[in-house]
Amino acid sequence: MASSSAPVHPYRYLTLFLVLLIGVYLLVFLTGDKHAKPKLGIDLQGGTRVTLTARTPDGSRPTRDALNQAQQIISARVNGLGVSGSEVVIDGDNLVITVPGNDGNEARNLGQTARLYIRPVIGQPIPVEAITKGGPGGPAGAPPGGAPPAGAPGAPPGAAPGAPPAAPLPAESNPAPPPGAPAPQPRPYPAEPAPTPSPGPGTPVPGQPVPPTAAAPPGAPGQPAPPPPPDPRKDLAGRIKFEKELRQSTNQNLLLLAVQYMAGRCDQEDVLAGNDDPNLPLVACSQDHKYVYVLDKSIISGDQIKNASSGFDQQNAAYVVDVEFKDQAATTWADFTAANIGTQTAFTLDSQVVSAPQIREAIPGGRTQISGGNPPFTAETAKQLANVLKYGSLPLSFESSEAETVSATLGLTSLRAGLIAGAIGLALVLLYSLLYYRLLGVLTALSLVASGAMVFGILVLLGRYINYTLDLAGIAGLIIGIGTTADSFVVFFERIKDEIREGRSFRSAVPRGWARARKTILSGNAVTFLAAAVLYFLAVGQVKGFAFTLGLTTILDVVVVFLVTWPLIYLASKSPTMAKPAFNGLGAVQQIARERRAATVSTASTGRG
Repeated sequence: MASSSAPVHPYRYLTLFLVLLIGVYLLVFLTGDKHAKPKLGIDLQGGTRVTLTARTPDGSRPTRDALNQAQQIISARVNGLGVSGSEVVIDGDNLVITVPGNDGNEARNLGQTARLYIRPVIGQPIPVEAITKGGPGGPAGAPPGGAPPAGAPGAPPGAAPGAPPAAPLPAESNPAPPPGAPAPQPRPYPAEPAPTPSPGPGTPVPGQPVPPTAAAPPGAPGQPAPPPPPDPRKDLAGRIKFEKELRQSTNQNLLLLAVQYMAGRCDQEDVLAGNDDPNLPLVACSQDHKYVYVLDKSIISGDQIKNASSGFDQQNAAYVVDVEFKDQAATTWADFTAANIGTQTAFTLDSQVVSAPQIREAIPGGRTQISGGNPPFTAETAKQLANVLKYGSLPLSFESSEAETVSATLGLTSLRAGLIAGAIGLALVLLYSLLYYRLLGVLTALSLVASGAMVFGILVLLGRYINYTLDLAGIAGLIIGIGTTADSFVVFFERIKDEIREGRSFRSAVPRGWARARKTILSGNAVTFLAAAVLYFLAVGQVKGFAFTLGLTTILDVVVVFLVTWPLIYLASKSPTMAKPAFNGLGAVQQIARERRAATVSTASTGRG
């Protein structure tokens, strides 16, 4: 198609487009869930909202800079997983993540602190079942059940041999009782209620009338002030401190106690998640809640990861996460694996053991793999883990709220109104094309139908493979893109008219008009695509979805015009029926061309006379 005189093969172009269209819909109906339905965004299908509350080790409020950094990292994770239409906003001291659909786990995974440490395993992993049932399998030197002997350092006062011990409290949260008072009973958390004391003299007994007493005047000397309301941040800080002192102690007896303590809490949310000290030992549970590990201090941290990607290990037939270290960490990992062949090394993510493979050989090159435990990684979970590791850990650890459903009533109403308005506008455009271009307007309608079918199929595949979700902003981009496609048809038809005004027939005007029109069409679409690309990379939220669909329809506009519209118009120009002005709507232009020829002939005759 370099020139108007070059041979044209319209059926080849139409066949190529038909093959592309059939290929798209074969992927739609033969892959994935096999449903021809695009994924809808939050405003069209509703979503799930999760509030992430920052938890600092000292109970202080998070800084604005830390919240902004966390928002940026979570937004990068969202973009790394695909164009999903998720929203991440700062609300006071919290981060609010809204994802399409009803899966709140996705939002919680996005808010994962993702602090990765590689820690050597001390001894062997201890089955939780063996500890909770008091059977064998506890750590070496511990009595049955994993409890230290009575009177050992770190053992709770009054603990009997073989009895399940409770974790001791930090000294700050367990003040010494006055002389003569009963000894305090240990309990797991300072926030839990203390045991009810036995009634003493003067203590009211339930079921008995309370003797009247003289009311003390307000502000009387000796009248205790009402206790202040509990501070959730201070309470959480106390719980984190308690977990650190117990689970990261350098005292062996406390670590043995921590093993027993964690065995009963592996299936609960970890208070210490993301707040463990890499320079101290750690007692942690496995991700499947079946084992308790005693780990040494970290040798490599997540900030020393250069890149992470997920893939399928053909040898082990399992999904894995491939990790690439930075230069210093690569040297550390090579030396460590060479010196510790036969031992286990744990990959901990937010104070939880993701995997603990056995080192079989030295691993040079700065690369390693993280495999799933039980259950193993799926393609989705491996991708999520690689995504959070690649974009780094959050500067804060967060506690997630319960998932909250977001209604899509307003969005559906807007969608319905927008579709009605779009249908009316499209009908008016087609009616105008039929009145103005006659049968050429029918070819315009066929091209628009072909473009719409291709766009729909691609949207379904994009939702399936890159998690793209269609929202109201994206629909606006589609409508504008289809309008751009219709504008390309108008440019082509007007170039044909220009050629006919110069005296050419409809048959010869079509290829010449196309040679002029395609340059204008390519230039206009290039400008639109560049604008959409710039808007996509600079915008956030739903504006990004608008730019995405606008760029997509712009590319498909070029494909449809070159592979559908141009071949159809060319075939029409070869038809004697379409050459008639009554069918192509070009009678007025042809009349102008005849008048120009007549005027030219008259002028020439006058000049000769």
